[in-house]
Amino acid sequence: METVDDGYLQQLDEFLSRPNQIWLLGAGVSHSAGIPLMNPLTDRVMELSAASTHKPLLDALLAELPDNTHIEHLLSHVGDYATLANRNRSQKVTIAGIEYTIAALEEAHFEILKHISETVRWGYRAASADNNDAVIGSYKDPMVSVKYHLDFLNALIGKRQAGLDSRRPPIRFFTTNYDTLLEDALALGCFPYWDGFSGGSVAFRNHRYGDKEPTTGFRGHVIKLHGSIDWHLGDDGKVWRVRDRDLYPERAGRVLIYPQATKYIATQRDPFAAQFDIFRRALSNGSDNILAICGYSFGDDHINQEIEFALSTPSSKTTILAFCLESDALPPVLEAWRRSPWGKRVYVMTQHGLYAGQIGPLHGRSDGSSLSWWTFEGVTNVLQNGAEGAV
Repeated sequence: METVDDGYLQQLDEFLSRPNQIWLLGAGVSHSAGIPLMNPLTDRVMELSAASTHKPLLDALLAELPDNTHIEHLLSHVGDYATLANRNRSQKVTIAGIEYTIAALEEAHFEILKHISETVRWGYRAASADNNDAVIGSYKDPMVSVKYHLDFLNALIGKRQAGLDSRRPPIRFFTTNYDTLLEDALALGCFPYWDGFSGGSVAFRNHRYGDKEPTTGFRGHVIKLHGSIDWHLGDDGKVWRVRDRDLYPERAGRVLIYPQATKYIATQRDPFAAQFDIFRRALSNGSDNILAICGYSFGDDHINQEIEFALSTPSSKTTILAFCLESDALPPVLEAWRRSPWGKRVYVMTQHGLYAGQIGPLHGRSDGSSLSWWTFEGVTNVLQNGAEGAV
């Protein structure tokens, strides 16, 4: 290896041991655990809706959307039509020649949320060349594993920051995922965490927009940007975190999951306004932050804009460590960031090697085989064994 290359690996290790760490986690980190990515999740939701009275509506909406549409886009489309219906004098909209009331649209929206929640809660693996039959988790036979998240946290908090809990700020974990694996793994690892709720198995949200986060007593803060399968909105406007299938507290039955396309409207209200406020402040605090990104496809413009705005300010000292799959090229937003005036603070780890600003890829394997450090398990290996052990 060239000396300059060795220096980048050592720098990567040093970054991952710094105190001010922010992690942005996307759907990819839960895939091995048994939770489907967006496309198979979309197929599963449509399969579960096959016998529903809302199926014609969902089919008509899908027909209006592009070929690469997934379930979050469909949720957004239903929400957009409900907004139009609410604005119309008739309180109705016409879709594919059929009139729909606001109530019908809201019922369809609720049904989609219900199917998403059940699939994410119990797990699903679509049929494939290696797996001829789909594997479907259920209440009686769940298939979701917490192992990968627990391994990750043991490597990050248990090893990298061992014995430093009283001298370091909590690690902030921002996630777009609806599952509860991160919270469950923190509890199983005996790492105290804060998520904006107070209580036990049943909890109420007591963090509001503008409130400060607690600074002591926790190893991690969990901030779910798109909601969670165990968040419910009560008729009185209170947000509850509840156990699955409990009959209490009484709630409107609305799971608090907001898709990315409606994020602008959603993030103007609590709890989502508070979640993005924390994200914004974490990125803009002027410290030597490390923003590590894994399992995220860079498809959410709102999140990307928040990151870009924060890192492009002259006072920013935040460094990005992006672990991602490089398809035909890097995701366009990453390519733009690493070629920007602040691009020297952007590091990207893909199956082809390491990019440091406009340099790279470095450390690609001479035999052409792919590196695995961009995966969630690969990141855990880097945290556990060091960057040089991953190439």
